[in-house]
Amino acid sequence: MSLDNEKIIRHAYQAAEDKDVAGWVAAFTEDGTFTDESIPFTYQGAAELGKTVEVYAKAFPDMHRELGRFYVVDNVVVVQLRLQGTHLGPLELPSGTVPPTGKRMDAPCCDVFELVDGKIKRFDCYAEGSVIAAQLGLA
Repeated sequence: MSLDNEKIIRHAYQAAEDKDVAGWVAAFTEDGTFTDESIPFTYQGAAELGKTVEVYAKAFPDMHRELGRFYVVDNVVVVQLRLQGTHLGPLELPSGTVPPTGKRMDAPCCDVFELVDGKIKRFDCYAEGSVIAAQLGLA
């Protein structure tokens, strides 16, 4: 089961890397959530979950998630990773839009997923917002 859960999460990351909005949304339960703890803001449902991939692809066209360690316990998957990309487009956040800086980010992140019946019910992203802000020249 733990290998299956890791595969499900790897598949979701690949959908995001490929900018496959439909594939990303399909990885979630109907009432699934994605909370970006660095903002903080929670996205829920197909329309909002899909927007997250679009927003980050627009702001960071070369966005890459460098996956590190996976920890799987029952229906919970924790992933250590790095968020990497160049800020070439507007970053639309619930609090407002950050104009492109042209700067590169390479920031640590920890993602926690809760799965139900092979789908993501809850995704909490703990991106290191202070590192990202400093690297983009916002802090």
